[in-house]
Amino acid sequence: MTPPIVNHWILGARWLVSPNCNERQDANDISLIVIHGISLPPRQFGGNYIDQLFLNQLNAHEHDYFRQIAHLKVSSHLLISRCGSLTQYVAFNQRAWHAGVSNWQGRDQCNDFSIGIEMEGSDDISYTDEQYCSLLWVLPQLHKAYPLTRHQPVVGHSDIAPGRKTDPGHTFDWHRLSHIGTMRRAD
Repeated sequence: MTPPIVNHWILGARWLVSPNCNERQDANDISLIVIHGISLPPRQFGGNYIDQLFLNQLNAHEHDYFRQIAHLKVSSHLLISRCGSLTQYVAFNQRAWHAGVSNWQGRDQCNDFSIGIEMEGSDDISYTDEQYCSLLWVLPQLHKAYPLTRHQPVVGHSDIAPGRKTDPGHTFDWHRLSHIGTMRRAD
C-alpha cells in the first residue's frame, strides 16, 4: 500500500509550488500544527485568489483589499477548500511562511517547527463538514509521517499570535479534533 505522503508531498492533493519557503533550521523539528482561516477577498470563497497570493501572482488592482496584501510573501503547507479538496504549496520538510511573528510555549518563530494548514473560511462563518472530513484525514497522516506524537498540539493562528491574529475564529469546531488525540492550548 502506498503511503499518503511521499517525498513530503501528500498524494491526492493538487500541488502548486510556492516560492515563499525555505529550509528548516532543523528538518527533524516538526512539533506543531497551526490551523489558519483564509478567504480572498474576505468572506468570499472559491476562485484562485488564495493560490495567486501564495504564488506571488495576486493582482493588487483586482480588488481594493488586494492592495493591502499583494506585496506579501506568504505561503502555507496546505489549503483545505470549502468542498474539502486539498492543495499543497510547500513540502512538509520545508519552512512555509504562514505564522509570522509568533510564539508557542516560549519558542519564537513558529514557522521553524510547524506545519501550516489553511482552512478556506472566515472567523464568523462556519467551516464545512467536507473541510473537517479532510482535516481529520490529513492530521493522522502527518502524525504518521513526521516525528509528531498523537499528543503534539494542533493550535490556531490566534494561539501563536494572540492580539495580532484571530483565525481560525470562534466558528472553528475544536471538539471535532478531540477524538484523534490532538490538543489545543486551553483558553
